[in-house]
Amino acid sequence: MFHKPIDEMFPNPPAGLDAHALREDAVPQHVAVIMDGNGRWAKKRALNRLKGHKAGIAAVRELIRAASDAGVRFLTIYSFSTENWKRPEEEVVGLMDLFAKTMLAEVDGLHAENVRVRTIGDVSMLPQETRDAFAEAWEKTRNNTGMTLLVAVNYGSRQEMLRATQRCIDVAVARAMAGDAPHELTEEEFGRGLYTADCPDPDLVIRTSGEMRLSNFLLWQVHEFAMNHRHRERRRHHLGFAAGLRQARLISGEGQPRMASHKAAPRIAKLR
Repeated sequence: MFHKPIDEMFPNPPAGLDAHALREDAVPQHVAVIMDGNGRWAKKRALNRLKGHKAGIAAVRELIRAASDAGVRFLTIYSFSTENWKRPEEEVVGLMDLFAKTMLAEVDGLHAENVRVRTIGDVSMLPQETRDAFAEAWEKTRNNTGMTLLVAVNYGSRQEMLRATQRCIDVAVARAMAGDAPHELTEEEFGRGLYTADCPDPDLVIRTSGEMRLSNFLLWQVHEFAMNHRHRERRRHHLGFAAGLRQARLISGEGQPRMASHKAAPRIAKLR
């Protein structure tokens, strides 16, 4: 359900683009976004990569606002993967500083919009300043009832699944020590160990920059739709929602965010 009228959500759409193409019945419950292309965007302009990441903040800010206004219940932003530690030290340090400063600068506005901010991933490895910024955002917004923004930072799906597996082992050992009979492991029990245990699986995954891969992002959570042909009609509506966002220039630009999308279809659809 839209939280604002279309004309209020998109007061100044570019000439020739119809914001009303965004259909209310096509709004997915959970949208996940792989932020990609900032470095290539900067390189094309002879800038350092951190300049590209800073430029991407404006696009993320607008995406959060638009998703919340459109009635999306969960928005997951893949901001820093477990593999990103391999990047040059200067870039990693700059990103951690950018995360902290951005979160502190944006949290009041997010709180005013009733957005709840969470992180998924192993935040224990982040610098103290960055951890504190995310913790402050959570404490300030945890009781909000609007859209939940999940910031995936130091996140990797393989690491997440190992974590869930370890939880299942720990539970099984505790039950055995208590004298309980062994039982068969279910998908539901395994899912309780995921960072997204209390969230619905994504209906739509968007990768900016035009690349067509998931890059170790929410692999367990998107698998069902990837294999399930019964959701074709639902998927078609969600791709229509993504197309509407792009048409309204919420997802646009060179390098970020030009969209590829997927929740997982038998194929990944690229929107140009």
